[in-house]
Order: sequence, then C-alpha cells, then structure tokens
Amino acid sequence: MLAYTTYSEAGGVGKTTTAANLAHAHARNGLKTLVIDLDPQEASLSYIFDVDDDRDDGAADNLVRHMVGRGKGSFEGLIREDTGVDNLDVIPAHNMLSSLDTTMRRAKETEEQMNPDAEWVEEEQLYQLLGRNGIHEQYDVIICDPQASEGQALYNAVMVTQTVLIPVELSGKGSLSIDGLEQLVDGLEDNLGIEVGVLGIVPIAFGDTTGQKQHLATLKEDVDYDVPTVFRKRESLMQEMWDARATAYEVVDEAFKDGEKGIRRVPDREHETLEKYDDLAADIEEAFDA
Repeated sequence: MLAYTTYSEAGGVGKTTTAANLAHAHARNGLKTLVIDLDPQEASLSYIFDVDDDRDDGAADNLVRHMVGRGKGSFEGLIREDTGVDNLDVIPAHNMLSSLDTTMRRAKETEEQMNPDAEWVEEEQLYQLLGRNGIHEQYDVIICDPQASEGQALYNAVMVTQTVLIPVELSGKGSLSIDGLEQLVDGLEDNLGIEVGVLGIVPIAFGDTTGQKQHLATLKEDVDYDVPTVFRKRESLMQEMWDARATAYEVVDEAFKDGEKGIRRVPDREHETLEKYDDLAADIEEAFDA
C-alpha cells in the first residue's frame, strides 16, 4: 500500500491542490484512493471535492469524535464516495479539527484515569482507528492533508503514512529556508520516534524570476531530498479549481470557466501541468513499489 502526507510549514503554497490532483492521478491509474482531510481551514480539500456540507454542524459525526472514541455512528459512515471521481473517496474535515489538540489532551487524561495501567498515545489514535476498521486493506493509496502547522493533526497524519511530500513556494510567503526543510523532517522524527521518509520537495507556482531560479538551484544543490518535478505558475487553472470545486483534471477535461462547464478554451500549458501530475504520481507509485 502507498501512503503519504502532503505538508508544508507555510500556508497557501499549494499543499491542498497538490494533494487533490495527485489523488485524482492515482485514481486515474486504477488505484483505490482515500484522502483524509485534517485541515480545519475552510478552503480545504473537502471543499474541492464538494463533501464539506457537515463541517459547520456541531452535532454531526466526524473524524475527531472517532479519534477520541466518541463516534456517533460507524466509521464507514464518515467516508464519502460522492467525490465525482471514480476510485477516489474522502474523509472530510470538520471544524472540530480546530480544537483537536485540546480534545486529544482531555481524552488522554480521561482514558488514563479510567485505565491507569494503559498509556493512551495521542499521536497514534488515527493509526489505530484506521487499523481497527481495516482501511489499509480496503485502499491502495492513503493521502493525509493536515493543516500547515505542527500539532496532533500533523503528528497523527505522519504516524499513519510515515512518509511526506513537501510542496514549497520558493518566494514570498511560502518561502522556506533550505535548512528549515531538513529541520522539519528531523523535528517530526524526534516528536514521533519514527523514521520519516521524504518522497521529495516539490516547488509550486515557479516562475522565471532570477530569485526563484536561485532558490531552485540552491534547493537542488544543498538538500539531500529529491526534487522530482517543478510546477510552474498556473494561476487561472488553480483559481478555476476553487471556483468549480474540482480537480485540475476535471477543470481541463470539462473546460470549466467561472464554475461552469464547456465554456473555456484550455491552453496547452494546462495539459502540460496535468502531465506533470501524472509523472509525479507515477514516480511516487514506483517509489513505493521499490
């Protein structure tokens, strides 16, 4: 089975769009794919796949309830198959994720008071939950998409996948230092007590500016991790994903414009972007086969 977490310390660098498009690419390759949305931000993967209708409902069953043993229904009931993409299911985000760290601490205190001889490990709850429900046997691919900050959403995601893919923007608010990339992985390993594999560093929204070229050259020279591909700036395609609530594949295939199908001329460069997602997905699949 193939499993990884898309993560970046900076928000707004294309982490969620990367996860959504790679999930679609894996599904197109015939792999049964599950995406677990652990990001409480409103502009999330659940929004892209149009499965976020219960995120504001405080009474709704959701992943956080199940992670602390307070689920209101079956775990299978959380999985949404109505994503519009064959072979691709989503466990949606819920606003309770915003208080996940506090909820987990309280659950740990309660569980250990009731069972003094048992240790309730916060970072392992999603892993145990998926195991109890046979998720690893049901899916070929699991992708976790946590928020862009440290905490239990990230820790639980990485404990499940033990592998990360790191999208970065090489300028502006998404800029990360080269040293920071390695420190990020080292910090995860120290916090979780596991070895974390890195599939690669993926520059997003790359342009031909001198500054970005210098950042890319430094990244390739000074970091031990692979840079499997570089995605050029495609603002109209990425914006159309949010307007249409669709992946880049759907936007191109259905010629979406302003959220409506069949009214947009699709430029060749957008087909080239899809080919890059195809190639990256294939590289990831090959890495896990190896």
